Amino acid sequence: MKRQNQSSVVEFILLGFSNFPELQQQLFGVFLVVYLVTLLGNAIIIVIISLEQSLHVPMYLFLQNLSVVDMSFSAAIMPEMLVVLSTEKMSITFAGCFAQMYFLLLFGCTECSLLGVMAYDRFAAICHPLSYPMLMNKRVFMKLVMFSWVSGIMVATVQTTWVFSFPFCGPNEINHLFCETPPVLELACADTFLFEIYAFTGTILIVMVPFVLILLSYIRILFAILKMPSATGRQKAFSTCASHLTSVTLFYGTASMTYLQPKSGYSPETKKAMSLAYTSLTPLLNPLIYSLRNSEMKRALMKLWQRQVDSHPFW
Repeated sequence: MKRQNQSSVVEFILLGFSNFPELQQQLFGVFLVVYLVTLLGNAIIIVIISLEQSLHVPMYLFLQNLSVVDMSFSAAIMPEMLVVLSTEKMSITFAGCFAQMYFLLLFGCTECSLLGVMAYDRFAAICHPLSYPMLMNKRVFMKLVMFSWVSGIMVATVQTTWVFSFPFCGPNEINHLFCETPPVLELACADTFLFEIYAFTGTILIVMVPFVLILLSYIRILFAILKMPSATGRQKAFSTCASHLTSVTLFYGTASMTYLQPKSGYSPETKKAMSLAYTSLTPLLNPLIYSLRNSEMKRALMKLWQRQVDSHPFW
């Protein structure tokens, strides 16, 4: 198709759940609560780990980075989505749509990498406890964190720039709650076959390669735990891994269903619901998963709360 002037479309219209106007108000209320709880939960984890010296170890510093990603992920998506739900339809500029897609990819890819390096951290701690300080020293930790963020920046830059290099000559209605790659790409009036091959391959590399590494790490961890002579040691090792495994299952499961499905695999409404699962539920549940199942986090929270009460008594 002959390339047309991209400026023929200067904004997009996000349709959201406009096919179900009777649900708009209820969905707005639900996701407003989800957004506020997400921000509060992740902020608490960031503050606890920052203030409690005993948590300044790689396991919790990785978790702190994960909370930063989750809070930023939610902040990049939820405000616009709430506006869409409150108005049924909402216009968004080219620049706004570009920015939203960029940050969605940036934080999504960074989370994939962080979950992968967190599995390596647990593998090193449980399978090689004596050499753990060398395997996961400050320098290695910084390299792994930087790799996670840089990989997210690179993927987001390449993919978003490529998507918005296509001409958009109408229609301009995005049948979604936010500017995610698949629904935006459907509006491009050009051959996107090459990009789709790249996107599918890139998704496999970004999503599935870390997942395979996580799987292999936990196979080794499982064998190491089963060889432990102490039941208490086995229980503690399982406890430190359970939170991470729950988070991995939640994030990778929903993200894979969204990005590794055939074009006609699900209805648009089902695709929206699956997108909400990994963009909203994962950032919401991660703080609960890691704080409720982790005794050290709970002790640190109680210690900080007691310190606050002692310094600012209510009477």
